[in-house]
Amino acid sequence: MTSIADKLKGAANQVVGAVKEAAGQAVGNPNLEVEGSAQKLKGKTQEAVGDVKDAVKKVVDQA
Repeated sequence: MTSIADKLKGAANQVVGAVKEAAGQAVGNPNLEVEGSAQKLKGKTQEAVGDVKDAVKKVVDQA
């Protein structure tokens, strides 16, 4: 997967996770709230992977 794809999927997961988290809070569903938090964390991790791929590519291109 490319760094751009990682970043896009990460951003999407963060948005969906935030919606789930807010919905869980609104309806009093702690399971949905936790699921949303986990999905947001997954999205942040995916974006970090994309950033690392970009950094590695930059180093390799300079070599």
